[in-house]
Amino acid sequence: MLTVKNIHQYYGGSHILRDVSFEAQLGKVTVLLGRNGVGKTTLLKSLMGLVPIKSGSIEFDGQPVHRKTPYERARAGMGFVPQGREIFARLTVEENLRMGLAYRSGSTPIPSELFELFPILKQFMHRRGGDLSGGQQQQLAIARALAPGPKLLILDEPTEGIQPSIIKDIGRVIRMLADRGNMAIVLCEQYYDFAQELADNYLVMERGEVIARGAGKDMEAQGVRQLVAI
Repeated sequence: MLTVKNIHQYYGGSHILRDVSFEAQLGKVTVLLGRNGVGKTTLLKSLMGLVPIKSGSIEFDGQPVHRKTPYERARAGMGFVPQGREIFARLTVEENLRMGLAYRSGSTPIPSELFELFPILKQFMHRRGGDLSGGQQQQLAIARALAPGPKLLILDEPTEGIQPSIIKDIGRVIRMLADRGNMAIVLCEQYYDFAQELADNYLVMERGEVIARGAGKDMEAQGVRQLVAI
């Protein structure tokens, strides 16, 4: 579903991403690991077109997208849940979810499945996003990305600052979405145990490069925990 080949990215004179290549397959969770500041968030933003790449290619569903705008990538079926959630604090839960459907007809209903995945959102439909807890905001951010039915879901540290009970709920939803087989998931995560539990495949980054990769079931044997330990 997603093929990244030899991408390089710079901020000013700083070489941030160095020859990064990987694939994300339908029905699989590809986990991106690494210490703070190694380029993980920059990579995810590059996938969505929020920062430009200098060279290399990004293909989504068989088509090159590295020259497309973020909204064109979203319309093509790429969903993004940014670090820090970035919901609209002054809008209600319902209005936030409708923002995920912004390029659809105004009469497009909010998919009922979102409330099956995250029941609390149904209860708080008319509450402002800024009045939700951090975990509830994260569920809202994921639901907003899922609203238009993406074929690729990119999540940047969804467990950051979240209480353990909601971390479990988010993990359950990610696994369920992958197991359906019609979506690829790229998960950037600092919480090693959460990442290991979900990973079908993994990548470890250091100084903008991928230094290790493999199957999720082999992470412990291949010493990935030590590679990402702070």
